Amino acid sequence: MARIVGVDLPQNKHVEIGLTYIYGVGRSLSLAVLAKAKVDPMVRVKDLSEDEVRRITRVIQDDVKVEGDLRKEVAMNIKRLMEIGSYRGIRHRRGLPVRGQRTHTNSRTRKGPRRGTVAKKKRATKT
Repeated sequence: MARIVGVDLPQNKHVEIGLTYIYGVGRSLSLAVLAKAKVDPMVRVKDLSEDEVRRITRVIQDDVKVEGDLRKEVAMNIKRLMEIGSYRGIRHRRGLPVRGQRTHTNSRTRKGPRRGTVAKKKRATKT
């Protein structure tokens, strides 16, 4: 089992795809890391040698900010936006879409489930 920067990679996938299971590593960065580590992207994770895993780990640790450090940086950036009171920070604070999407009908993921409208009871009228 290949474990790189604290993440267990899936055994039966190509290394190119397996590296994308690491937070902060996408397809293009995965290919760049493999090229720098001189590893064939089409080899399966289970077929990697210890030396290849070590080279990949070294390249990722030296050149790329991933996992905990990246999550911490993103959280700090959002917190900074909220503290300075920018438009984006206010949208984060209210739990609304940040990047200009419409909210009249969509954005249920950000806003959460719909709250039902509260109907007023009709009073009995005197006749």
